[in-house]
This record gives sequence, structure tokens and C-alpha cells, in this order.
Amino acid sequence: MKVYQTQDIRNIALIGGNRTGKTTLAETMAFHGGVISRRGSVEDKNTLSDYREVELERQQSIQSSVIYSEFENTKINMIDCPGFDDFVGEVIGALRVADTAVMVINAQNGVDVGAETQWRWTKKMHTPVVFAVNQLDHEKANFDETLRELKHNFGGSVLPLQYPVNAGVGFDSVIDLLQKKLLKFPAGGGKMIVEEIPASEADKAEEMHAALIEAAAENDETLMDKYFEEGTLSEEEMMRGLKLGVINRGTFPVVCIAAKTDQGVDRLMQIIKGNCPTPAEVAPVKATNGEEIKCDPAGNTVAYVWKTAVEQHLGDVAYMKIYSGEITEAMDLLNTNTNTKERVSQLICFAGQKRENVEKAVAGDIIATIKLKGTGAAQTLVKSGDLQVEKTAYPDPKFRTAVRAKNSSDEEKLGAILNTLRRTDLTFLMEQSKELKQTIISGQGEQHLNIIKWMIEKLNKIEIEYYAPKIPYRETITKSAEAMYRHKKQSGGSGQFGEVHMLIEPYYDGMPTQQKYPIRATESYDLPWGGKLIYNNCIVGGAIDARFMPAILKGIMEKMEEGPLTGSYARDIVVNIYDGKMHPVDSNELAFKLAGRNAFKDAFKKANPKILEPIYDVEVFVPSDRMGDVMTDLQGRRGVVMGMDSEGEFQNIRAKVPLAEMNKYSTTLSSITSGRASYEMHFAEYQQVPADVQAAVIQKYEEENKDEE
Repeated sequence: MKVYQTQDIRNIALIGGNRTGKTTLAETMAFHGGVISRRGSVEDKNTLSDYREVELERQQSIQSSVIYSEFENTKINMIDCPGFDDFVGEVIGALRVADTAVMVINAQNGVDVGAETQWRWTKKMHTPVVFAVNQLDHEKANFDETLRELKHNFGGSVLPLQYPVNAGVGFDSVIDLLQKKLLKFPAGGGKMIVEEIPASEADKAEEMHAALIEAAAENDETLMDKYFEEGTLSEEEMMRGLKLGVINRGTFPVVCIAAKTDQGVDRLMQIIKGNCPTPAEVAPVKATNGEEIKCDPAGNTVAYVWKTAVEQHLGDVAYMKIYSGEITEAMDLLNTNTNTKERVSQLICFAGQKRENVEKAVAGDIIATIKLKGTGAAQTLVKSGDLQVEKTAYPDPKFRTAVRAKNSSDEEKLGAILNTLRRTDLTFLMEQSKELKQTIISGQGEQHLNIIKWMIEKLNKIEIEYYAPKIPYRETITKSAEAMYRHKKQSGGSGQFGEVHMLIEPYYDGMPTQQKYPIRATESYDLPWGGKLIYNNCIVGGAIDARFMPAILKGIMEKMEEGPLTGSYARDIVVNIYDGKMHPVDSNELAFKLAGRNAFKDAFKKANPKILEPIYDVEVFVPSDRMGDVMTDLQGRRGVVMGMDSEGEFQNIRAKVPLAEMNKYSTTLSSITSGRASYEMHFAEYQQVPADVQAAVIQKYEEENKDEE
């Protein structure tokens, strides 16, 4: 493959709902570029994109696939993305490096859930969008209704560049409003035929062409002046104006295709070449220091690894976009995130499972390499300097479960596999929780974690099971209490003796200092799990030697790590050690550690202890007609609705909901909204649980641990 310059590169993300034909479109575009000599199909399980075993079995995209096509001296890098929201991380990663999103819409079903969800991500990331209305050859295709839905959902800037003459079975013609011609597509593909617009379509075409000219002129003052003077624009001028509109998200062109029968795809590729921005025409990416990195082939080499994968026969593959400069084989680069050097052994252009080596790639290109020693996703490689590209922001996980190997001897191997999956999927999290004594995994939804389970069991041959994750409760106290404990043990030889008297109080900001026992020394600790411990030495007269005070603190901390009520972490407590006794021979650190631990336990239970639960800020984006059902469900989960905002036909509901009530919420939300709603959740704070909930939590803990008592 030749080296393509920045101005001859187009980077597009193929997005949209499930089964809209994105993979088929990518296949057909690759065919047009001569990358393959014969098109595969999803049904025959031989496409470039869906080649992984899980995708072949389920006949749907799970991961994004990078495919290139060479068309009219232009390299088009395509990223074929999954349609389900559970795999939204693949879409976000693609939008980060793509310069345009081509959203594929099924002409039978119109705007679906996937389109609504992914549109919101294009808005957040300010990605230009072109709509490709697909499957116009289907008997139920309805272009006019689809266009109405596009305008209704995404605004009046949705602008058809074409409309079909005969949508449905036998579809083969469109009126192209840019060229002002009738385009005929031979059955099964081939060179399109350009004809004059028939008289029956002349008035409609003229009216829509005039609207297109006006829209193009609005994006440039010079064009607007000419339009006012002459009343029209040339095709070249229209293209320039529309391109500016696409770049600024002021125009969203609509193109007509039937990808499976290869109709209209070559014209779509012409429009991508002519109307979609080059990498140098979009806003520069920013570095973490605020510096803009201009897409300049002559600049310092800066590349961002946006995706990693483990490919059969290749091992670890790093996909990167070159934001500046150029990369050649055997080039040495610096990973500015880890400050380690990397050598680029090979440069590879991927077309799904097919690949081709290249010697060099320049700014704007999307390329891959293998065998990097320590570079992962969301990291930056540079030739010189210390620039770091701003990392892509991914949504927090929404679905969590505990996991374990059915055979305990596989636990270590399972941990290694989960760590590998975490490196290649930035929306998947894994934690070996010391607090909960569970391995907790989190993802974007139930289907996401089901795919993880499939991969572990089918590809790694380890049987696993998911089970209910524990809730990371916290324990605290609400009033002051005193207790003493004497640890005395005599078993021949030297014994153990330590006696500790303590007063504990609930901690809060600005609290007054207790006056009952004079404080000689204070130590303050910010606890790793949140909250504070204040440790006051109130000993007078040498009742406890100062050398035993750290041992008492250690005993208290041990019990705070395993709270007296539910074994959860304790927090926000002031401990005052005010008296005790020693033995001249038998007192030692162990004795005072145990005395401190047990005195704290007894005082804690007298101090009206309470359980705190994690509360999350939850934002649900829901169609207005399903808002009542969603709010009822949230209230049934002990949620408190904090407010709502409208956005078109959708409502954004903001609520605070206990984590304990969010188990499998993504599945429930999908069920009650027919998959049209989405949500995000972020940790907010800890709050006291209601009395009935506290009683149930304590009872459950005691039942689970009665055999250990």
C-alpha cells in the first residue's frame, strides 16, 4: 500500500443500532476499494468485521473492527462499531479518533434505540455526522417516514442529499440533489448510470435542490453573498458549503443506500471523500497541559493508542491514531504515560482479520502495531518531549456482579484473565475486594458481562459463576459511650495483661472537644475507605505506658476494618483512651492490642451504632411517554428524585438511589422502556439506612457468619 498524505485520508466511524447493516456496508466499501475480491455476509459468517468466535456464534458485532478501503486515491479508514449500548465503549473509542460518524439507519425501522443513544455521544464529542439510510431495497422500506423521524429526533439540520425514486423491492434509483441527476444502480453492484431527472420528479427535485443550496450557503459568508446575488451555487460551491456545515455540526447529510445489494455505496464513498473532513480540518486534539496538537505531518510525532486487542497469531495489537508527525517501521518512541521507550517493529493496516504491512504512516492516519512492551489503551507515544493526549472519558460501569471459578484451583488463572480483559476493554472493571472478600466485576450491562463470561468459559476453558455482590456498607456511631476491657491470660511462664478504658464519640466537622478527660495528645487519620478516626491520649499518672498506645490503636484499627455490626468498615469516630492498668511483668503489646480491640467493640455497640450505605447519583435519559414508569420504579428502589430536564422527546431524570437497590437495574430499565432509555450512575455519598433495612442487613450478616462464631 502506498503512503497516503493527510489530505487524502478520511476517518469514519460506522455507528447506529443493531442490525442496521453497518458490517455489510463496511464489507461493500472494502470491496469497492479492492481490499477483497468477493463480499462476505453476516449470514455466511465470512465478513471482514465479524471474525471473532463470539461474533460468529451470535451474528452480531461485539468489538469494533478497523477496516480500510482505497477509493479514488483516498484512503478511507472505517471503524465498524457494535450497535448495542452494552458495548458503547467501542463506539466512544471509535468516535474519539474518527473525524466523521456515518450513522446507518434501517429504512424499515427508522430511528431506533441505538441511533438515539449513539447520537448523544456524537453530541458530547462534537463529531460530525452523515446519515446513511440503508436497506431501501426491503419491501417495508419507507424513506419519507425515516426522514421525518430523523428530522424529528435530530433537528432541522438533517438534510437529504438524495431521495429514492422506487424504495422497496426493486429499488435501483435515486435523485441526487447535489449533482441534480438521476442515479441508477445496476442489480448486484457495478458502475452507476447517470441520467437526467425524469419530468415526474422535476418539481420535487428542484424544490429540494433549492433548499440544499440555501443550507450550503448558510455555512459561509462568501457563499451566502453569492447566493443572494445569483440565486444559486455551483456543485463545487455547494460541496464546500456543505462540508463546512458537516464539520461544524450545522448540517447532517442524508444518503440513500442498499449495502447488501451494493446500490449507492460507491456514491456514498464519493460523498465521504468530498463532504467529510480530512484529519487536518477538524478541531485539533488537546494535550493534558492544554496545548493543541495540530495535525501536521512535519511536526513532532504524537500518536494516541485508542484501542488494544489480543489477536490470534499476532498477540497484543495496539491501534493508534497519529495526531502529528509520522511513524516508520523500527522507529523508537517514548510512552509519556509510563516514561518507557517503545520500538515500533511493524506498521499494519487492518481490514478486520486481513492485514497489510506498510513502511510509513503520516499525521491523520489510523494504524496498528504489535509487540509493544508496556503500552496500553489511552496512552500516548511521542518522538520527543512529554506531551500526553487527553484521555478518552468513558462512562462509569452500570452493572456489577461477584465472580468466582467453580474450581477453586482456577482462581489465580481467572484473576490473570480478568486483568487482560480489563486492559483491552476500558469500560470493564475488576476488583479483588479485601473489604467484601469477593472478586467484583463491573460493566455496561448484563449482556456485556455475559459476553465476558462466554469468553472466559469458551476461549479460556474455565468454568465460572456469577453471584450477588455484597454492598460496601460503612458502620458508625451516633452517641458517646464508654467501655473497658481487661485482657488477662496465664498459661505457665510469662502471661498477658492489659486493661484499657475508653470513651468513643461520633466525629463530625467542627465538633467540640470533649471536656470530661483532659487530652494530652491527638492523632488524626484519614481512613483509606473514607471518613476519619481521631485518637486521643488522655492518660494521666502513667496508668498505661506511652509505648503501649500504638498497640491499642492497632487493635482499634483492626476492629474498624471489620466492623462489629456487619463486618464492614467503620468510620467517623473519636476514641479517647483515658485509663487502664499494666502489670510489671505480663503487660506487652499483644495484650494491649487485644484489650483495645475488645474495649472498642463493646463501646461501639453501646453507642447507638448505625449502618451507612453508598448512595449514587443516577441520571436516566428516558422517552417522555415512559417517564412515569421509570419514576415509579426508581421510587420503588428507595430512590429520591432530585429533578428533571427535557431534551426534545426525552426527559433526563436525576435521582439519588442506594447501590443496594440498583442490582440489575439496566435489565429492568431496558424492559420497561423497550430498550429506549439509558442511564449513568456515579458515587455520591454515604447515608444512614432506614431502621428496617438495617435490621435486615444485620440479621443476614449474622446468619451468614453464625458458623464462624
